[in-house]
Amino acid sequence: ADDLVQDCLERALVRLDNWQTGESPRRWLFTIMHHLFIDQMRKVNRRGEAAMLPLEAGEAVAQPAEQVESIASREIIDALQAISPDRRAALVMVAIEGFSYAEAANILGVPAGTLMSRIARGREELRGLLDDTARRRAIRIVEK
Repeated sequence: ADDLVQDCLERALVRLDNWQTGESPRRWLFTIMHHLFIDQMRKVNRRGEAAMLPLEAGEAVAQPAEQVESIASREIIDALQAISPDRRAALVMVAIEGFSYAEAANILGVPAGTLMSRIARGREELRGLLDDTARRRAIRIVEK
């Protein structure tokens, strides 16, 4: 993530003349970051490597009270990684980053209807993955 941010800032500085006065700098930077991320994913897919989000150091040594929350967070991150990149990007832009549908559609370079479709399908897919994960966890507990 740090490399992506650094690459984004470097590209923004090189292409500062592309930024239009009055345009949201946040949206402009997210557009650059999104394109860089897509480029990185394409490189990873060509090499056949698995793309993984790194675990934060603190998650590795969670306190007992935090373990349930940490497990739930990990399951959500795993589920997000399992859905298609287009749906993930749409969900993250709107649900996590707080962009409006119009802003997110502009950043991702898709019509608003396409964005809404990706969000709806992404939510369905996430719900299914998280339900499956909860069922497997319940089965493991019963089997012990």
